[in-house]
Amino acid sequence: MTDRFLTRLAAEDAILITVDASRGSAPREAGAWMAVFRHDAVGTIGGGQLEWAAMTQARQRLSGGQGAPLLRYALGPALGQCCGGEVSLRFEPVGAADIETLQLRLEVTRYPVALFGGGHVGHALVRVLTPLPLQVSWVDSRDQVFAAELPAHVSCQHSDPVQAAVAQLAPDSRVLIMSFSHAEDLDIVAACLTRQRRQADLPYVGLIGSKTKWATFRHRLEARGFTPQELAHITCPIGVAGIGGKQPEVIAVAVAAQLLQTLPAHGASVRH
Repeated sequence: MTDRFLTRLAAEDAILITVDASRGSAPREAGAWMAVFRHDAVGTIGGGQLEWAAMTQARQRLSGGQGAPLLRYALGPALGQCCGGEVSLRFEPVGAADIETLQLRLEVTRYPVALFGGGHVGHALVRVLTPLPLQVSWVDSRDQVFAAELPAHVSCQHSDPVQAAVAQLAPDSRVLIMSFSHAEDLDIVAACLTRQRRQADLPYVGLIGSKTKWATFRHRLEARGFTPQELAHITCPIGVAGIGGKQPEVIAVAVAAQLLQTLPAHGASVRH
């Protein structure tokens, strides 16, 4: 989204609207932003009447109108929204000369995720994860299994044996294991548990599969010396409960939702 905004900004001026602060029940957190051009917009500050009023204000400024840089909106009867909170919006005219500064200001904090497996679910999951604030390291032991075109925040790594890549993962990585082989899956899980024992820096390790698969893995991992407390760190099956269907896209959505539950509960900040 940021890239789309900055590319457009190179050719046309805009008003950048940022949520400066919010109180009570509000649709977006401080730091959320949208850029308003004369005929369209990029990003969102929450939709509804608040966003419509802000866009109207921004286009008046693009047409030469004046206004305070910071405006406060009460989300009650005045806007017809039931949130009941209050939002302060910052309005800032921006143009091509501001691109470099904005690139730094709007940079999103990306959390590291390691995805082991380039199968159907792996491909579907990468598509779902791409717009999220994640830095994805996609690992497989096979050649030529990755998608041909990927965004900059998705990197591919061929690793044979595949579990060797675990030692090189970024600290605080969330790990998703869904290789083409149960034997590989087991070795990756064991490598994650070994790293967790030494460094305790993998906050989430998820393994695709059924409860039966995990029962088998548990016995084999216990035989390798891992304790019940260590094995409790593994999530299997993965994905939020209550979502039916075994299509790769359905599984990917459920897994992505569970992954988001492990992230800090705050939005990306914008530096003024």
